[in-house]
Amino acid sequence: MSETPTAPLEPGSLTGRSALVTGSSRGIGAATVALLAAAGANVIVNYRAKAPRAEKVVAAALEQGVEAIAVQADLTDAASLATMFEAARARFGGLDVLVMNASGGMESGMGEDYAMRLNRDAQVALLEAAIPVLADGARVVFVTSHQAHFIRTTPTMPEYEAVALSKRAGEDALRDRIPALAERGIELVVVSGDMIEGTITAKLLERANPGAIASRREDAGKLYNVEEFAREVALAAVEPVPAANTRLVGDVEGFGAAEGTA
Repeated sequence: MSETPTAPLEPGSLTGRSALVTGSSRGIGAATVALLAAAGANVIVNYRAKAPRAEKVVAAALEQGVEAIAVQADLTDAASLATMFEAARARFGGLDVLVMNASGGMESGMGEDYAMRLNRDAQVALLEAAIPVLADGARVVFVTSHQAHFIRTTPTMPEYEAVALSKRAGEDALRDRIPALAERGIELVVVSGDMIEGTITAKLLERANPGAIASRREDAGKLYNVEEFAREVALAAVEPVPAANTRLVGDVEGFGAAEGTA
């Protein structure tokens, strides 16, 4: 696991609060857990299959002096979701922050509809299962990509299209719930970033389309790395909700941003 990124949050600013980050045994999720823990939040590390990797993230969080646990859950399985949120209730009494980071769809052998099941259906089910456990005034952060967020106006590479369409469908479904969330003061922020250097998605895209990452880096001028993007995700959990509930990270030229962000 990479070194803990420089904390963008004030130490102690999240003391007494609790956060759950899906897909946080590695990459952006793990880096986000580290930042939240450094600010004093108790954390739940969600993972699907790699328990030893998740326990390393937990161990690093414990070194920050907070409480931390790892909870296995397949987000496409309702029973797993129920177990995960019961663990959150039992250990911390509820949640103040939910970071919806886990996604996928480029994996082999998962079925043609896996991207939609994970990136739309499972995200909606995740939020619905979380609502009884979320504290009034909690913050929900949904992590997506520019390639998905702007898919209506800007085509993406064929290898990523199914993922992009499913993640945009998930984003739309979550946005539909903003009014209901607002009744309890729960806020939703969508964090959209360009391709992120070092992520599994970037590696899979590069494998399927050699040169794709270098080409995008040249067009954008810069691509964020895992630690840099995790800072933006962590800040989205605490900073005021931006316009259209959308935090755009990195270059958006060429993505049809003029047509709006919602």
